[in-house]
Amino acid sequence: MTGVLAQMSALILCGMALQRLQPLGIDPERLRRAVTGLVFNALLPALVLSALWGAGAHPQGWKISLFGAATVLFGLSAALCLDRALRLDRRQTGATLLGIAFSNVTFLGLPVLERLFGPELARPIVIQIDLFSTAPLVFTLGVYIASRYGEVRANLSTALRALLLNPPLWTAFAAMMLGDFDIPRPAVLEPLLETAASAVAPLMLLALGLGLRWNSWRKENTRLVALASGLKLIALPLFGLSLTHGLGIAGDTRAALVLEAGMPSMLLGIVYCDRYRLDTGLYAMLATTTTLLALVSLPAWHLLLGTFIGSPA
Repeated sequence: MTGVLAQMSALILCGMALQRLQPLGIDPERLRRAVTGLVFNALLPALVLSALWGAGAHPQGWKISLFGAATVLFGLSAALCLDRALRLDRRQTGATLLGIAFSNVTFLGLPVLERLFGPELARPIVIQIDLFSTAPLVFTLGVYIASRYGEVRANLSTALRALLLNPPLWTAFAAMMLGDFDIPRPAVLEPLLETAASAVAPLMLLALGLGLRWNSWRKENTRLVALASGLKLIALPLFGLSLTHGLGIAGDTRAALVLEAGMPSMLLGIVYCDRYRLDTGLYAMLATTTTLLALVSLPAWHLLLGTFIGSPA
């Protein structure tokens, strides 16, 4: 696991270097948006098609979706307890809720799980938990939270449009329908889909490095970020571990889901904080901190999972 994350960290560092050095005067934020746009609109649908067409959804799909939703709700509950203990202001509360509840299940989760468990196991799990659990909650519950605690009211139609105009989601539906009608995948598409799918993970890691914000550190937020990071990287995976036991999920699938529960805060939250005028600096600090700490916590969780449930080392 340490070797896997070391290789992945190199790509994150490349993104950080591009953000810092800005070669040829390239704006790092525009570059990040271009990379994520390419991944989201073209390469990720190819990965979804490659993973689901013919193979179908994960056999424990409904349990995985339930796991994803329950983890988000547990994160919200933990964040609300933290809010009550520290008596945060509204903008801090909204940023903390988003930062603890919603994880980087795809941009970091997919590369990690692919390297640990292989594409055949990792891709269906990530697709199921992202497209049929986390993403719908981000575009609905996440928007509601940002609007309720921010200074800008949400436009419901905009949120629903973002959910409905989701290329990976519609690709997943199309792939499953093609499988249900026993339409075989043409052999000529195999190398094209695999080439596109294999580019998703490295580009996601590059975009992750481009998205980290190093100017967001504020001394007054240190205690809050430390406590929120503990909930994010320790409490949520512990909850995920107990939940997988209750759902009867075992083996590598269980290990993969627990690691997904321990992923850092999603970077999309920074966009939400900017748009709805939450505490963007706090959220950026939390996202950056949890991403860096995850490089230590994820190997630790993988080691513990290998010890207690027999996940491969």
